[in-house]
Amino acid sequence: MNRILACTLAAALSLPLAALAQAWPASKPVRMVIPFPAGGATDIIGRTIAQKLSTAIGQQVLVDNKPGAGGTIGADLVAKAAPDGYTILMATSSTHSIGPALNPKMPYDAVKDFAAVGHIANAPSVLVVGRDFPAATAKDMISLIKQNPGKYNFGSSGIGTYPHLAAEMLKWRAGGLFVVHIPYRGTGLVITDLVAGQIAFLMDSVVSAQPHIKDGRVRPLAVSGTKRSTALPNVPTFAEAGVPGMDFNNWFGVFAPAGTPPDIVQRLNRELNAVLRAPDVIERLERVGADPAGGTPEQFAKVYRDEGENWKAVIQRAGIKAD
Repeated sequence: MNRILACTLAAALSLPLAALAQAWPASKPVRMVIPFPAGGATDIIGRTIAQKLSTAIGQQVLVDNKPGAGGTIGADLVAKAAPDGYTILMATSSTHSIGPALNPKMPYDAVKDFAAVGHIANAPSVLVVGRDFPAATAKDMISLIKQNPGKYNFGSSGIGTYPHLAAEMLKWRAGGLFVVHIPYRGTGLVITDLVAGQIAFLMDSVVSAQPHIKDGRVRPLAVSGTKRSTALPNVPTFAEAGVPGMDFNNWFGVFAPAGTPPDIVQRLNRELNAVLRAPDVIERLERVGADPAGGTPEQFAKVYRDEGENWKAVIQRAGIKAD
C-alpha cells in the first residue's frame, strides 16, 4: 500500500511540470531579456528573432533591455528567473564566454545556471577608424602605431567587453602593438570620439558598426573571421591584411534558466531553427553583418564553452582584470 501511495504521489507531483510544458506558451507573453542597450548588435538581432518567434509560437515575445556590467545584470536576471519558459535570454560571447573567463566572482554560473536553447548567429568584428585617420589600410594603421609607440589609443565599450578583447587580440596578433585602451560606457560614445579624432580605432561588431560605416563617419579596414563579411564584401579579412590568428566571431544565442522543462527547450529550439531558415530573416541578418547559425542545444553549448577557453588565453596574456 505504501509503495502504491508513493507512486501515486510522485505521479501527482510531476503533473504540474508536464502540464506546464504541454501548455506552453498559452498563459502569458514570453519575455526576451537583452542584456545590452537598444540599438546595439544584440538588440538588433534579438528584436529580429523576437518578432518572428512571436508568430511561430502564437504568443507575444516581449523584448526587455536590461543593460549593465557587460551584460551581467540582464543575464543574472534570467539565471534567477522561474524556469517556466516565459523568461529567455539573448546572450553573447560577453555574457557566457568572456565574462566567466574574466571574472571568477560572476553572480551566476554560465554553465550550471542556464539551459542552452539555440545558437542564433555569428558576427565578425570590424576594425574601424575615423574618416580622417591617416591610414588607408589595416597594414598602414599597424605600421603607423609601431612607428609611434604609445602615441595612439583605442576605445571600447568597457573593460573586458567584446570590443576590448577583440582589440587586445589585434594588439597581440599584429606583433605586440603599444596602444592605450580607453574604456567608455557603450560603443556609441566611442564612435563620437573616433570621428573627432580623439581615439585611433575601435574593434566593433559589424552589426552595430554598419550605420556609421554607411553614413561615412568611420572607415572599415579589416574584419575578423575566416571569410569576408557579406555586409562588407569589399573589406579584407585580417588574414588578407597580413594579420593571422584573427579568425574569431562574436556569437549570439538564446538561453533559458536551468531547470526549464526539456520539452519547452526543445520546442524553442525547433522554432528558432525554423525562424533562422526563413529567407527574410536570413536576408535581414546578413544585411546587418550577421551569419545565421542554428543547430541543437548541445552543439550551442559546445560553442560557448570552447569560446570561453579561447578568450581566457587572451585575458591571461593581457593581464585584464574585471572592472
